[in-house]
Order: sequence, then C-alpha cells, then structure tokens
Amino acid sequence: MSRSRQPPLVTGISPNEGIPWTKVTIRGENLGTGPVDLIGLTICGHNCLLTAEWMSASKIVCRVGQAKNDKGDIIVTTKSGGKGTSTVSFKLLKPEKIGLLDQSAVWVDEMNYYDMRTDRNKGIPPLSLRPANPLGIEIEKSKFPQKDLEMLFPGMSADFTSENFSAAWYLIENHSTTSFEQLKMAVTNLKRQANKKSEGSLAYVKGGLSTFFEAQDALSAIHQKLEADGTEKVEGSMTQKLENVLNRASNTADTLFQEVLGRKDKADSTRNALNVLQRFKFLFNLPLNIERNIQKGDYDVVINDYEKAKSLFGKTEVQVFKKYYAEVETRIEDLRELLLAKLLETPSTLHDQKRYIRYLSDLHALGDPAWQCIGAQHRWILQLMHSCKEGYVQDLKGAPGLHSPMLDLDNDTRPLVLGHLSQTASLKRGSSFQSGRDDTWRYKTPHRVAFVEKLTKLVLSQLPNFWKLWISYVNGSLFSETAEKSGQIERSKNVRQRQNDFKKMIQEVMQCLVKLIRGALLPLSIPECGVRQYGGWEVKSELSGQWLAHVIQTIRLTYESLTALEIPNDMLQTIQDLILDLRVRCVTVTLQHTAEEIKRLAEKEDWIVDNEGLTSLPCQFEQCIVHSLQSLKGVLECKPGEASVFQQPKTQEEVCQLSISIMQIFIYCLEQLSTKPDADVDTTHLSIDVSSPDLFGSIHEDFSLTSVSMASLKELDQRLFETYIELKADPIVGSLEPGIYAGYFDWKDCLPPTGVRNYLKEALVNIIAVHAEVFTISKELVPRVLSKVVEAVSEELSRLMQCVSSFSKNGALQARLEICALRDTVAVHLTPESKSSFKQALEALPQLSSGADKKLLEELLNKFKSSMHLQLTCFQASSSTMMKT
Repeated sequence: MSRSRQPPLVTGISPNEGIPWTKVTIRGENLGTGPVDLIGLTICGHNCLLTAEWMSASKIVCRVGQAKNDKGDIIVTTKSGGKGTSTVSFKLLKPEKIGLLDQSAVWVDEMNYYDMRTDRNKGIPPLSLRPANPLGIEIEKSKFPQKDLEMLFPGMSADFTSENFSAAWYLIENHSTTSFEQLKMAVTNLKRQANKKSEGSLAYVKGGLSTFFEAQDALSAIHQKLEADGTEKVEGSMTQKLENVLNRASNTADTLFQEVLGRKDKADSTRNALNVLQRFKFLFNLPLNIERNIQKGDYDVVINDYEKAKSLFGKTEVQVFKKYYAEVETRIEDLRELLLAKLLETPSTLHDQKRYIRYLSDLHALGDPAWQCIGAQHRWILQLMHSCKEGYVQDLKGAPGLHSPMLDLDNDTRPLVLGHLSQTASLKRGSSFQSGRDDTWRYKTPHRVAFVEKLTKLVLSQLPNFWKLWISYVNGSLFSETAEKSGQIERSKNVRQRQNDFKKMIQEVMQCLVKLIRGALLPLSIPECGVRQYGGWEVKSELSGQWLAHVIQTIRLTYESLTALEIPNDMLQTIQDLILDLRVRCVTVTLQHTAEEIKRLAEKEDWIVDNEGLTSLPCQFEQCIVHSLQSLKGVLECKPGEASVFQQPKTQEEVCQLSISIMQIFIYCLEQLSTKPDADVDTTHLSIDVSSPDLFGSIHEDFSLTSVSMASLKELDQRLFETYIELKADPIVGSLEPGIYAGYFDWKDCLPPTGVRNYLKEALVNIIAVHAEVFTISKELVPRVLSKVVEAVSEELSRLMQCVSSFSKNGALQARLEICALRDTVAVHLTPESKSSFKQALEALPQLSSGADKKLLEELLNKFKSSMHLQLTCFQASSSTMMKT
C-alpha cells in the first residue's frame, strides 16, 4: 500500500537523558500532519502516546514513562508515513531515593511526577519515598486476593508509612512463604538499622559541638554588654535607642525607594498575572477553542479538553476559574443539544449514530440518548413504509408521488445488505431485487407487485442497521470505556427493562409490513378498521398466479434476509403466516386461471390430425395443466419453517373442487366439439360454475380427483363411441333387409347358389369404409369400432334369418353361404355376442344332408374369398390387436 508522505525521522531530543516522567521535546521531520495522524510514540520501548502533545510536523512534546531499557531509540508512527526511525537515543536515569530514616545535609525538594489518569502534576513529599525492602530479605508476593485481605483487616493498610499500618497484612502480602529463620534475620536487620540511625544522629551532634559553643559565647557576650550599658538615660535603654535608629533608617529607606518599590510591586503584580494567564491559558482559551472545534467537527478534541478541564477545575474555589469553567459548561451543554439533534435526525447511517451516542455518553448527557435514537429510528421506518404505500396508491390513481425523495433508497445501504446476505446459503438463488432491470419493467409490472418489492427493499435497507443498533446498545459497544464503567449498572437495568419495548418495536414493524402487503394483495384479510390505513388500492383485476408466485419469492427472500440477521423466529411468525396465505391464494388463482384457459380451448380447435390421430386439443390441454403445475412447483414447495399449503381441510376441499372443475370443463369442451358444429360451441356459461365454490359440493368426500375425472371421461368416451357406432352401423344394418329381398327374392323358391349376392358384398364394403376411416384416425380404435359394427350386423342378420318361415334346399344353401362368408371375413373382430348371433342364424337354417352340398358350399366360399381377396385384406390383421372386452 503506497503512502502519501515519508516515514517519520527523529533527529533530536531535549534533554537526552532523565528520570521517568521527564518532560522532553522531540524534533525531527515528517512527524505527522496533526494530532489525529499521530498513532504511535515509543521511547526506550515504552509507549508514550498517551502523554504526547503534537505541536507541528517537526516538534512533539511528551513525558518519558517507566521503561525496561536504560537506553533506546525514539520511534514515531503516523497514519500518513507509517513507522519511522531515529538518529538519536534517550538515556533513562534511575532517581535517587531518600529513605524514611535517612539523614541529609541539604533540604530535599519535593519531586514532581506525572499522573496519566488526571493529566496533572502532583507533588510527592520525600517521606513517601520509602525503602523498597525494609526487612532486608527477599520479597515473595502472595496470591492472596486483595479483597479478602481488606475484609480480614478492615480499616488497616499494608503501607508501613500509614498511620493504620498492619504488620500482619504486610507479612501476608510480601512474606507469606518466608521461613521462620529468615524472619528472625529480618528482625536482626531492623535492629541494626535502628541502632545505625541513632548512632548517626549522635555523630552529627558531636561533629557540631564547636559551633554550638561559639554561638553560646557570642550570645553571652551580647548579654553582658547589654547589662553593662543598662543605665537609664534620656534616650532610654540601648535597645530602645537601637530600635529608634532602625525605625528612622527604615523610614528614610522607604522614602528614598518608595517610587522604585511601587513600580516593583506593580511589575510583580503584572508578572504574576501574566504567569497565571500563561500557566492557566488552557482554561482561559477553552471556551473559544470549544466553539472553533465544534464548527470544524472535531468533537473528540472538545471532549478530551472538557474532561481535562473538569478534572483540573471542576471543584475549584477560585472565582476566576469558576467563572471560566461555567462558560465551558455552557458551551458543552450547547454541544450536547447539537449532538442529540444530529443523533435524532433521519435518515442517518449506523456509523454516525454510534459516533454521536459515544460523544453524548462521554459528555454525560442526561437521559438515554441511545434509546432515544432507537425510538426515532423505529418511527422513521414506520413512516417510510406508510409513505411508500401512499406513493404507489397515488401513482395508481394517476397523481404523482411514486418518486418521493423520502423513498429514494437506490443509493442507500441496500447493495451492502444484499452483498453480505448473498454470501449465505439462503440467497444462492437469484434475487428478485435486480438493479440492472430495464426501466420499462416498471410499467409492465403491476403497481401492487412493484409496491411489495419496493416495500421489502425499504425494510431490508433500514432494519439491519436498526437491529445492529440494538445489539450494540445491549452489549455496550456504543459507549466509551469511561462511560461504560460509570453507567454499567444503570445501563444493564435499562436493557432489561427495554427488551420488551424493543421486541414490541420489531413486532410493530413486522406487523406493519405484513398488513401493508395484505392490504395490497389480500384486502379481505384486513379488518375493516385497518382498511383505510393499510388498504386503499382501487383495483378491479386480480393478480395472476405468476405475479403472486413472484411476490411469494420476494417475501421469502425478505424472510431469509431477516433470519440471517439472527432476529428471533417468533418476531417473524407474521411473515410466515402471510407467505402461507399468499401461497394458498396463488394456488387458487392459478387453478381458476387454468380453468379459464381450458374453457377457451374449444375455440382454438383446428381439427388438424397428427400422425397419431390426435388433434391439437389434447396437447393444448396438457400444456395448460403442465404450465400450471410448473408455475405452482415453487409455491407448493415448503421452505424451512413453512407449513404445507394443504394443511387446512378447507384449502384441500377448495383445491380439489377447482381441479375437478378443470377436468369437467375440458370434458364439456370435448362433448361440445363432438356433438355440435364449430359455430355452435358455447362455453361462456361455464364461468359461473368455475367461480362457484359449491360446484361439486354433492360429491362424496371419499371420491378422489382421479376417480371422478376418470369416471367423467369414461362416460363421455362411451357416449361418443355409442353415437359413432350408431352413426356408422345403422346404415349398414338398414341396407341388409332390402338387399336380401331385392328382385322379389324368396327363400322357398330360388335357384341353386352360384356365389355370394351383392347385398353382402355392399355391406362388407361399407364395413371396410368404416375400417379405413377409423384406421386413418387411430388404428388402436379399429378393433373396438369394428367389433361393435359386426355385432350390429350379425344381430340383424340373425333376426332376419329367424324371421324366415321356411327355406328350400337351395335357399338354405344360399343363406348358409352368405352367413358363413360374412362370419369368416370378419372373424378377427368377432365377439362372444357376434359369435352367438351367427350361431343363432345358422341354427335357424336346415342342416346340409348331402356331401355334395357341403362341397359346393366350400367351393363357393373359396371362390368368394379369392375374388374379394384385395378388399378383405384389412380383415386379416392379427387377433392380438383386438380390444379385450
């Protein structure tokens, strides 16, 4: 990663050595562009960033901390330049400590140290520099808990400089594992040190005896002189004279130096005032600095300065300091109001919300700004949802409102949400929220469908940040470390109290989402009291099953996205109920639409027969059913957490009735097409039946859809078959009797037979014509049709034979020839009924007595079969193709 600046370089440090907490000035190059750019500072391996004060790009002031190394480099790290180097080093000195009982020939000045917690200097009296090991033996720290020691020794201390010093506590804390022999050695060491200190004090006195004697002699001489001159005179005693002289000298000096001393006092006063201004310029300049930093947006700097001023001057009694600190508090209160207004401003990003909440917690704002932000965000989401509905309703009515600025979320966080969720398994399938969709799609999509997509997109763009804001509120990540520690107990109470309140907020958002969608797609499921708030869609047409399936997929993706946020399932149950109702509605609408399409199939019949003998009607019917089932495949499939569409008996009954009605409509179309001319086909009246829920209310519950449909189809098939047989068989049967008796033929008086007569041949030709017609449509139907035609012909022939009163020998032979010729020709299509009819016809004839008659009959039969071999070829098919009856 390339950087815009060179790495920092430290070229000098002043002073270059010192004890811990020494204030040093670091000079160099590229030391940062500002306080925010400085992210690291170490001296001798110790992190000094907390005490660092950035002055310029070439100067930094800080204090040296306790370091492990005695000498080391000064390393500066910045955001813009990275980790730097150093050409100089700093030497850390160990401070000399004056023991508690140590003698000193000089006055020990108080030693300053730097307190990082309060960022101020404190003085430590020399007595506090106690010896590290007063017993003179090895210290072995105990792991005994500090709280237990405080409970064991209430009001006592292990500090041997304290008035409440407890020797037992000190020994437990530092020598819990020390042996008794070592403790005896420690007692000896203490005695030796006490004796040494006593002897040292006496030595100091002995060494100064001559000085004491000289002082005593001088005082005695002065006393004797005063006693010798003690005579009372006019001027008084010697001491009185001396006092008068000194007073006159003082007055003369005052007169001489009055002006000079006055100027000196004024200068000292001015100098002291300037020193105070210089020393406390931080406080005096703070109100103005706060205003400037607020205008620049540097709220972190303002908060740091305020904390510093509060720790230094929060409890001051100096009137000047109190006045300026009151000005600081006024500016901070204005800042609190400004930050709260920005926090409650909508729309706002989650990052800004967290930042403002953290600022307000650091400023110890009254109330609970984080919860106020959650409430404002909740109201904003509800307002967005209702505005979205109103915009689409107005657009549907022709008034502008669809492109409201409030609803323009194309540049919102939606891509980030979908980008994150697309990594989960729940969004492997293509999303319905495609940004690359053509603009014309908006006008092709129904308003209610577009509204549902916009509404779900809106919820998914706002709810994740709303949920994350609550999670951050619960785990405390919204607050800084200081605010977290100070308000942890109170905040934990608030969280417990507000968990139910937040749950109600989420449920209210979910219920609003569901009710708005129900108002658009399922208006009858909305109570009358909520129609005005959630409904208002003035539409006359019902959404098709395809659009309902699209809406279901959209809501499913929304549910999966919300589940990925780890929102509890009980809060999302209303969405699951909505999906189930939409799935049921989609199934119903799709089946109704399928019934309407099948109702119009009769108008599309072109009567063009394919190779299999079928017209386009069955194929179109199959395509309608397959398309309907394919469109319902995703709807009927149960996603995780979803219930079956058919779990309710009412739904099962309604779907069953619609499915039966579809089959009944198709059957009616077939019947209309088969019995009426094209111009007479009328299926418009069926729309009433389809829409009626009681269409098949009389059907027994135990009847399945398959049994009802098959029974209806078989019934139609039987009616059509019987009609066709009647249409084809009646002419053939009707021609038999006239043909038999043509030319005044008489069975009692006829010539010897010479062959089969023409009436029978004509009947066979007509049967062949039926065969050809059926075979052209479907060869599988040939056995079924011809068997019934043969039954009708054989039955009629049997009737005619039984009606003859008597036969001559030639008549009987002629009748037997014709009956046998017909029977042998259609033998492939004989059924038990036709065989019985032929048998009854032959039994009505006299039996052949002579062999010559039998031979003649056989010859004539062979002659007939030979002469009509070509015509009779169609009757020579394999008997395996016959329909089983």
